[in-house]
Amino acid sequence: MSTLNELKKSILADGVIDEAEVKQLKDVLYADGTIDKEEAEFLFELNDAVSGEDNHASWKTLFVDAITSYLLDDETSPGEIDEAEAQWLLAKIQGDGQLDEIEAALLANLKAKAKLVPQSILELN
Repeated sequence: MSTLNELKKSILADGVIDEAEVKQLKDVLYADGTIDKEEAEFLFELNDAVSGEDNHASWKTLFVDAITSYLLDDETSPGEIDEAEAQWLLAKIQGDGQLDEIEAALLANLKAKAKLVPQSILELN
């Protein structure tokens, strides 16, 4: 998806995600109404690249909402994090060796909203 790659280059040029970039991301990511795996992985790549920077507060909201939607609004296990999703999430969160503030907010949101959360996710903190 060249649009995501172009957007990633543009956003990472200054290493910070500002309010206009969040709006642009939202428009591109939700163009079809859903967040797919490629888009979810794209969001984690962006987050890893800008973690700890002075990003606009709306970045956190977009990241948490989009990843929550990807994991809980699927047809395979709606409202639940199944084992395959848990393994994917663990790999994404642990991939850079740190649990940042935005990933912690994601975990809290998932724990609050999901009907079923595997123990491996509950133990992350």
